[in-house]
Amino acid sequence: MRPNYETIRIERRGAADWLTLNRPDALNAITAQMVDELGDYFGGLVQDRTCRVVVMRGAGRAFCAGLDLKAFGAGETPFGSGFGFQGFLADIYVKMHRCPQPIVALVHGAAAGGGFAFALAADIRIAGESARMNAAFIRLGLSACDLGVSYFLPRTVGRSVAADLMLTGRFIDARRALLTGLVSEVVPDDRLEQTAEGYVADMLAASPMGLRLTKEGLNLAIDAPSLEAAMAIENRNQTLCARTGDFAEGMRAFIEKRKPIYKDA
Repeated sequence: MRPNYETIRIERRGAADWLTLNRPDALNAITAQMVDELGDYFGGLVQDRTCRVVVMRGAGRAFCAGLDLKAFGAGETPFGSGFGFQGFLADIYVKMHRCPQPIVALVHGAAAGGGFAFALAADIRIAGESARMNAAFIRLGLSACDLGVSYFLPRTVGRSVAADLMLTGRFIDARRALLTGLVSEVVPDDRLEQTAEGYVADMLAASPMGLRLTKEGLNLAIDAPSLEAAMAIENRNQTLCARTGDFAEGMRAFIEKRKPIYKDA
């Protein structure tokens, strides 16, 4: 049974979770409570075989405007990884990266600072036409190397564009985000949900293990030191998948020209 979260909303649709950042009056700005709830949710996904895909979005006019500076420092200060609130927040992006479910981020309006990092930690990004993203940290007297941005961004758009965005804190709009490969698609804001449903349906057409191991393999291959290392991961994953009943079912379904019925076994 899911906890009663207050700053996020989780809706289960079949085998997909639709996660909504739910502080619309504050442009879904990040608070300690939101971090706590996101940490609980993403941490629990590791052992959740019933959820196969996560769609992440923001309620109201924006995806996420970053850290709620007005609330920052109020009340207790959480402790994470030896770095206080910094480590507490940073751990969310690690959990997003490590969870076996692919994450689709639907970005509309502002995605700044920590909100930009949420989008980057997702596996697929779809932008609404209103989307504007930036590494806001450097505009606050901080380094733009924060919350995984220095890891995810250059791997997504290359070093030059990453340096442009991180050293200046400039916003990147939806059009340029598409041109640089930061997002997979740009659609009108009112079509974000419909577009995401198509991505979810295509991913759920894969076998459960095949989907999980593809996310894991892609993440490992990006950091692989050589082609041989990447191929070793591929060989391992294909051997594991080939031993399942789902692989046999997938082959039968292909030959019989029908949709496979996977049992994750």
